[in-house]
Amino acid sequence: MRICFVTDRPDHPLLADARELLTPRHDVTAHDPDTDTDTDTDSGPGPDPDAGLPVADVYLLKARTPTALAFAERAERSGARVLNSAAATRMCQDRVHMAESAWAAGLPFPGTHAFASPARLLATRPRLPLMVKSRHSRRGDLVVRVDDPDALREIAAQWPDEPVVAQEFVDNGGWDHKLWVVDGHVFAGLRRTALDGPAETKPIAPGDLPSGWADLARRVGSAFDLEVYGVDILEVDGEPSIIDVNAFPGMRGMAGAPEALAALAARPQGL
Repeated sequence: MRICFVTDRPDHPLLADARELLTPRHDVTAHDPDTDTDTDTDSGPGPDPDAGLPVADVYLLKARTPTALAFAERAERSGARVLNSAAATRMCQDRVHMAESAWAAGLPFPGTHAFASPARLLATRPRLPLMVKSRHSRRGDLVVRVDDPDALREIAAQWPDEPVVAQEFVDNGGWDHKLWVVDGHVFAGLRRTALDGPAETKPIAPGDLPSGWADLARRVGSAFDLEVYGVDILEVDGEPSIIDVNAFPGMRGMAGAPEALAALAARPQGL
């Protein structure tokens, strides 16, 4: 089987380990669509042997740039299997669509309100504190707790044209539960909240999660049409609240994740 990792980081530990597992029996390549000269997002780079671009049976879509999504869409039109689909990946980049999809599926997700800019949010005189985030999830996006109007004014000055969402702030004691799912296999960890800066993840056995959380994470996959994804969960008054869904996260240090990913990639289509 021909398997292609669509990524700008083929050396990422999850991908490198999965590739090592797959290589003895499969033809495995890696491709970064953003390094190609043709970057038009409507008809941009995609599987094309005449152009020297990789042709595969399965593409693992780790990159999430517009060019990568266009590449994935062309792969899908050619009949290849793409994990996750371009449409599912794109949905996770829009925090409004994410919330709407969660609510439609009956998943616990905080109230999420969209604004064209931080200044528009400020004009509503919102009740604080709030979590203010870029509407469109990407590297280096805005994710910040806002405790007072002056902080919101500062954000409005620094991000004047940024579409944002506002969510009710929930105090989680400074810890986030990170759940990752690969083809139904759940991996979990505990991490200091992102507001406190980068931190290591402490692995948690799925059996040590609060009751029902692993099944809740699997329900996210069905609702969002994802096979490789992450779910951030906070505990609110003893109940779980999903605050974020990520397509194809890194899952660093999660024992068994590379094996699950390799098995998913090598599984014949339709099974």
